[in-house]
Amino acid sequence: MNISSIVVQTLPKYIEEVVQSLKDCSACDYHIHDEKGRIIITIEGKNVEEELSKLRVVEQIEHVISADMQMAYSEEELNEHMQVLENSDVVPTVLNDDNINPEDIVYSGDLKKKNIQGFAKHFDKIGK
Repeated sequence: MNISSIVVQTLPKYIEEVVQSLKDCSACDYHIHDEKGRIIITIEGKNVEEELSKLRVVEQIEHVISADMQMAYSEEELNEHMQVLENSDVVPTVLNDDNINPEDIVYSGDLKKKNIQGFAKHFDKIGK
């Protein structure tokens, strides 16, 4: 099962008409809208092809300027990722190897918006 959120855009003067059309449409579920003409809906499908088919139905509603997929959930992908997580070690083996000097470990991830001061203090204590 796939579920996706869609942002539908229309002109403010058509908002009520488009919202009613979306509520009446069996291809989607209406959730919320604002006065600027943005409408949030979700669509469900057994696969991506079915979702895209429903998205095309929404795009054809009169006065819809655009309908763009924002977030997607795929049950199949989730199950695959869960299997990988369940079959992996919680702590990477390199961190449990007493033959490796901690100073030689290089982190190549993303530290944007992370508390790197607390992170650095933690590793200062470990390194001493």
